[in-house]
Amino acid sequence: MAARRDRRGRGLRGPLAWPSVPVMTSRRAHFDELVLDAAETVERRVGHELGLELAVEEVPPSDPAPWEHGVALGRLFPAERGLPARLVIYRRPVMQRAHDESELAALVSEVVTEQVARMLGRDPEDLL
Repeated sequence: MAARRDRRGRGLRGPLAWPSVPVMTSRRAHFDELVLDAAETVERRVGHELGLELAVEEVPPSDPAPWEHGVALGRLFPAERGLPARLVIYRRPVMQRAHDESELAALVSEVVTEQVARMLGRDPEDLL
């Protein structure tokens, strides 16, 4: 059977998407990778697994916690009833505060470190 041409005689269509390359990763996927990298770095500094679930949400809920002033960049939910502690990073507020890629990575790392330090009852400077 001969290869079909489209109705305008231009030949076969090419692939619908290019092969996956780093430039083509979405902002969300890239942000998720930054969060995972920051958590792995903190785990290496602490010396053991944290037993922490990580999540990324777009924006914080409209009801801030009593200790939060302004817009939350991340929030730690303590372990309860057999569920592990959960760390949520809010993507849009973090991305809006970073001017470039290196600032974004540093800010994500800072938020993760602060929240883990609070969970462990340590000073964030101890985990740097």
